[in-house]
Amino acid sequence: MAIRNSRRLKICCATTIGVLLLIIIVITTLSFTILKPKQPEIIAHPLGLENIQFGGFPNVAINVTLGLAVTIVNRNYGSFKFQNSTAYVSYHGVAVAEILIEGDLIPARGKINITSYADFMVDKLITSPYLLRDITAGSLNFTSTATMHGKVKVLKFLRLEANAHSFCDISLLILSQNVITICHSKIKL
Repeated sequence: MAIRNSRRLKICCATTIGVLLLIIIVITTLSFTILKPKQPEIIAHPLGLENIQFGGFPNVAINVTLGLAVTIVNRNYGSFKFQNSTAYVSYHGVAVAEILIEGDLIPARGKINITSYADFMVDKLITSPYLLRDITAGSLNFTSTATMHGKVKVLKFLRLEANAHSFCDISLLILSQNVITICHSKIKL
């Protein structure tokens, strides 16, 4: 009788170990393939100047608001809900604009369009020693950085804290009045 119980115990333990190994293999495979975070695709489209303001004497200030349409494509199998955040536009290392980004939900394998505005502090741009050189070269080059804090929801039950970092190189071509934007992004869980 003791031999039968011992044999049943060994079969039960072997089956349990086999099922656990199978679950570990499936989870590992999913995490390296389907659930591996893919970087979102960010496309910015300038809409045009919205508001031009001139400050008076003695502190002369010029502010310009540029409308932006930003498309964010989520290539992941998890949705991303992010909080309100701010993006900064720099010209040769000096912050010349702020962009307020309202929090939203990007669905899994979906995309959203966000309309926002960049408030340029033109007086900082005008005082830059690089401005005249860049105008004669035919383009103004800016960089934009943004960090969006939020939560990723995978398979409707797994929720993880995440940060999405976006870096954009923006070139304003003066003669053709076109804007070329190249963005890169990273997700950190």
